[in-house]
Amino acid sequence: METHIQIRFGELSTKGKNKKRFVQQLAQNVRMVTKDHPQIKIKPEHDFMLLELNGADEAVIIERLQHVFGIQNYSPVYLVSRDLDEVKRVLVELLAKMGTAGKTFKIATRRSDHSYEYDTTFMNAELGETVLNAFPDISVKMKQPDILVRVDIKTGGIMLSTQTFQGAGGLPVGSGGRGMLMLSGGIDSPVAGYLAMKRGVKIEAVHFHSPPYTSPQALQKAKDLAAKLTKFGGEIQFIEVPFTEIQEEIKEKVPADYLMTITRRMMLRITDAIRAERKGRAIFNGESLAQVASQTLESMVAINDVTTTPIIRPVATMDKLEIIELAQKIDTFDLSVQPFEDCCTIFAPPSPKTKPNLDKARRFEALLDVEPLVARAVAGIVVSNITGREDTASQDEALFSDLL
Repeated sequence: METHIQIRFGELSTKGKNKKRFVQQLAQNVRMVTKDHPQIKIKPEHDFMLLELNGADEAVIIERLQHVFGIQNYSPVYLVSRDLDEVKRVLVELLAKMGTAGKTFKIATRRSDHSYEYDTTFMNAELGETVLNAFPDISVKMKQPDILVRVDIKTGGIMLSTQTFQGAGGLPVGSGGRGMLMLSGGIDSPVAGYLAMKRGVKIEAVHFHSPPYTSPQALQKAKDLAAKLTKFGGEIQFIEVPFTEIQEEIKEKVPADYLMTITRRMMLRITDAIRAERKGRAIFNGESLAQVASQTLESMVAINDVTTTPIIRPVATMDKLEIIELAQKIDTFDLSVQPFEDCCTIFAPPSPKTKPNLDKARRFEALLDVEPLVARAVAGIVVSNITGREDTASQDEALFSDLL
């Protein structure tokens, strides 16, 4: 019996006239995560999407779909004729494969085609009786049963499912435009990227590196973090920004307690210039309010002063434990805590200003030749395409080097 997978939309169902655009984006994203199975056919319907597997590995596809934003839940479904006896036979076969001892179940019938001779009440009762007769060790439970049997009556047949998997929710990546993620090597910014993607944003990762003060391992760590995020939204453009010249200038000309403020202002200027060049709509970062000196309200005011572009901070109101929990869930935490330095830690003063004065910040920044420095940094960017395979490769290389 050929398996199909029914994908249910959730939040997309509220999009009204724009719904078609969101569904099309979701279909593209599903195609992207299943591109090594070209035999799969994707068929968007009014309120769900149907995947014809055509021999593709069901377990593999089910695992991949759990990370795709825009999916509320999904089920392996089996298409049978509208003959009631056949529906009963197939249902018993499916449940027999699952193991029913001590479990509860519920029949949930939806009659999309109202011309079908039996209504939902009759179908629920008839199929429920069939299950109880076939499996004496199972019982009915109307709320939160162990097994939810979905029966969807269509014009061309009946769809049966006995398993439902929870989707990632949110909106399809790409439906909310493009944004630049300021990706460091820490815990917070990958989580911010994940949350941006959940709201439909296609992110491009901007990473600052300052060789020889920062190492090739630190750069690779940032790329590996970007690779971790690809399973939620597909390929990510990774943008390396050369930052050595600027950090040395800041170190030489700016008072120590304002080093952090001016460094962050320059990072934001450069990110905004890259955003404009690459037609992004907003900048995302991993700042959590009052977590460190650069993330107080006063610091944010002094740093944001350089742009009118929206700066979105998805983890702003989360505490560190909440961010860590989410980082562990999306599998970025272990990478983030690897001890490789990044631009934010080099030249860090012992007592950075936690409440920088905006006028002073502007005056100290004016000691730099700002526009040429920004222009040279933007001209020197290196863009690479992160597909997700790099993460595995770099980890394999690290494992091999440990054995030498």
